[in-house]
Formats: sequence, structure tokens, C-alpha cells
Amino acid sequence: MEYQSQPEQAPKKNSNVIYFLIAVVVALLGTDVYLYTQKNKSDTKIVYQNDEKTRLQTELDSLEAQIEQVNSGRAKMTVEMQAKNDSLRAKIKVLRSALAKGKLTVAELNKAQEDIKQLRYFVTKYTADIEELKKENVNLATERDTLKTNLASVSEKATTLEKQNQELDTKVKVASALKIGNAEVVAYKVKNSGKESDVKKAKQAQKIKINFTVASNAVAEKGLHDVYVRIIDPTGNLIAQTDSGTFNADSQDLQYTYKTSIDYKDDGTGYIIDWVNPSPFQKGTYTVLLYADGFTMGKTEFTLK
Repeated sequence: MEYQSQPEQAPKKNSNVIYFLIAVVVALLGTDVYLYTQKNKSDTKIVYQNDEKTRLQTELDSLEAQIEQVNSGRAKMTVEMQAKNDSLRAKIKVLRSALAKGKLTVAELNKAQEDIKQLRYFVTKYTADIEELKKENVNLATERDTLKTNLASVSEKATTLEKQNQELDTKVKVASALKIGNAEVVAYKVKNSGKESDVKKAKQAQKIKINFTVASNAVAEKGLHDVYVRIIDPTGNLIAQTDSGTFNADSQDLQYTYKTSIDYKDDGTGYIIDWVNPSPFQKGTYTVLLYADGFTMGKTEFTLK
């Protein structure tokens, strides 16, 4: 009985060994597959990180270029804008330094991504602010040019009005100046008794009387008006004393022979001016000119034989 049972146990032991070896081989193969898979994942992860670093660096280049472009040809920035510009450039410099490291952990890469995302927002807002500043500067320049144009126009109008006022003032002065209505000059001699008698001969004449009226003038000022007399002798010379003064009429300074005043009332009153010649009269025609209010009132003549 015992002799027959022993051969039955040997095949069972061999079968167990085979199963064990198969299990070992399967385990080794599984380990190799796991290690290979993990290595592929690691390689893929490194490649991904490198690609993401390159993309982020490229985006930094783009953002920096955007800042340069918006700043080109700009007007003078405000202090606040300059501070924003400096802050953005500083952030880009910090991010470049972070990305320049040999290897980045997942946490570092994620932080860089978030920082650049925020930076993109700030650059976009900064760009909009600069563009708005440029528009404001253009508007201010337009307003300044408009003000200059308006000022030039107002100045021109003021000059024109001033000229018109001067012309009007001149016209008023001309219109209000007194003018002679009628005038006559008579020569007289004075007798020892003091009685005067008119004469026609130069050797008898001692004085003249200028009789005149003033034309009616509604705009002339009523009251006293200075009247200047200029008497030109037959030779064309002004009769005047060395101490005779001057006056201005018709835009020129003139020396007068005699000065007096009249009370103008615009009522047709006649006036008489007496003038005694300090020297003997000559034969010939004398010219008598009257002036008032800066203009010529009129002139008349008389002749002595």
C-alpha cells in the first residue's frame, strides 16, 4: 500500500514550482511596465513644463511689446501713469527671472501662470488708460487751438471796433465842430475922440473887426469855445507876435495871430472879434482864418488900397 502512494505526490510539487515561477515572471513584467509607464509620464511632464515656460516667456515678450507700443509717441504722462508703467515693467522683470530657472515645480509654474494672467489684465487696463489720456490730450489741444482762434477773432473784432470807434469819434468831432455861417472883415481907424470909422486905405487902417455868425449845429456843445485867428498878410506871411502860442487843428500844430472865446448858444447870435495890428497895414488882400474845436471854422478876405 505504501509503495503505491509516493509516486502520486511528485507531480504536485512540480506543478507548484511552475506556478511560482510564472507568478514571479508576471510580477517582474508588471514592474517593468509600471516603471516604463512612470518614466513616460515623467518625460511627458518635463516636456509640458518646458513648453509652458516657453509659452509664458513669449507672452511676457508680447506684453512688454504692447507697453512699448502704447508708450511710443505719447504725450507727457501723469505721475500716476508713470508709476503704473514702472510697476508693470518691474513685474515683467520679476517673472522673467522666475521663468529663467532651470526647472520649475508644478507649484512655481502654476504661480507664474496666475501672475502673468493678472499682469495681462493690468497691461490691458494700462493700455486703455494711456489711450484715454491721448484722447484727452488731443481734445485739450483742439480746445487750445479753438481758444486761440477765438482769441484771435475777438482781438481782431476788438481792433476793428476800436478803429470804428475812433472813426466814429472823429466823425462826431467833425460834426460837432463850429462852422462859420457868414463872415465879413472891416478895417477901421480910431480918431482922437475914440470914435471908430471904417476905411478902405491901408495907411488909414489901424484895426479890423471880424463880424461872423456860426452855422446852426444841433450836436455842437453849447457854451464857451476857444477861437483861434490866423491873419495872413498880402505877402503870404502870418502876422503874429514872437510870443504867440500854438494850437492844433486839422491834425497839425499852428501858430495863431489872436486867441479869444465865444459863447455858443445855437441861436443865430452874431460875434465880433476886434484885432489891432501892431504894425502898419500894407496894401493888398489879407486872408483871415478862424479855428475852433480842432478844425477850421472858415475863412474870409479883405482888401486895403
